[in-house]
Amino acid sequence: MGVANSRDHHPYHPSQSPIKVVLKRRNEPLKKERLKWKNEYPMTEGQLRRKRDEFWDTAPAFDGRKEIWDALRAAAVAVELNDLEMAQAIVDGACITLPHGTLTESYDELGNRYQLPAYTLTPPTNLITERTNDSEAPDQKEQKKPPTFPKEEFQLRVRLSCGKDLRISASMSDSISQLKTVLEGQEDIEAAHQRWFFAGKLLTDKTRLQDTKIQKDFVVQVIVNNYSPVTKLMPN
Repeated sequence: MGVANSRDHHPYHPSQSPIKVVLKRRNEPLKKERLKWKNEYPMTEGQLRRKRDEFWDTAPAFDGRKEIWDALRAAAVAVELNDLEMAQAIVDGACITLPHGTLTESYDELGNRYQLPAYTLTPPTNLITERTNDSEAPDQKEQKKPPTFPKEEFQLRVRLSCGKDLRISASMSDSISQLKTVLEGQEDIEAAHQRWFFAGKLLTDKTRLQDTKIQKDFVVQVIVNNYSPVTKLMPN
């Protein structure tokens, strides 16, 4: 994995200020191909999740922009679910360039390079499927109770798939369904056309912000599908 800044050096007159020139790269649409790789030892689903989480948690610390890493994580999830249309919308909304039509190598609009290892995009061929003891599952669910948060509002950062950034009033106890309604009233985007993502995971309508471990400075990705603005009647 590595991230590097692309730089061009052009001669300029001493009286001129130096400027950074970013190469315009070829941008290919996402391809319908599935990477095949084998781990050096059989890997369980839990081990794969931990390996991925470790990568996504540490990748932004090296270089690049965190919001781009978040978008790539959401796109990687969509690709694994074979939803190329959603993955393409996430990539386009974040202004990410794919020179080869895959997420293994990409660039942001500033020229920063992002590389994703194969294990972030697809499971290995020697993955071991885990089984959960159904008899213990109900007891575990009863023991785990979500923490409660006070009704304290803050400005949640939201990035639409069209590239627009905005803020909406939210509290940690709000559900995604409630936030969709807030966004609909603010931007005329019908709730049924909104799909919310955070840290590469699709947020269901019943999910509350307190369950996502989101912080005030984090960005939530909102994919808008088949959107046509709601027309409001204006008084004569």
